[in-house]
Amino acid sequence: MRAVCLFCAGLSAAAWGQSADVQRALIQRDQQSDAFAQQLRQSQERLRVAPGDLQTMQRIEARQLEELQRLQDLDARQLRSVSRDTPRTLRPYERAKAAAERRELILPPPTAPRAAPR
Repeated sequence: MRAVCLFCAGLSAAAWGQSADVQRALIQRDQQSDAFAQQLRQSQERLRVAPGDLQTMQRIEARQLEELQRLQDLDARQLRSVSRDTPRTLRPYERAKAAAERRELILPPPTAPRAAPR
C-alpha cells in the first residue's frame, strides 16, 4: 500500500511539473494559429494593390514586416512569462490574456468610412 501511495505521489509531482510545459505548448499552438491568420490577412491585403503600384506595395510590405516582428517579439515574451509558479486555476486566464494581446496586433486597425464623393 505504501508503495502505491509513493508511486501516485511521484506521478502527481511529475504532472505538476509538466503543467507549465503543457501551458507553454498550448500557448505555442495558439501563436501558430494566430501567425497563420496574420499571414492570410496580409496576403489578402497585398492582393488588393494594383500590379504596377510599387510604392504602395513597398509601404504595405514594410508595415507588414513590422507587424510580423512585433508579433514574434510578443510571442517570445509570452513564452518566457509562462511560470511553473502560476496556480493551475489561473492558467486558463493566462492563456486567454496572451491570446487577447496577440489579437490586438493581428487585427487591422479600424478605419474610418470613406466619404462619398460630391
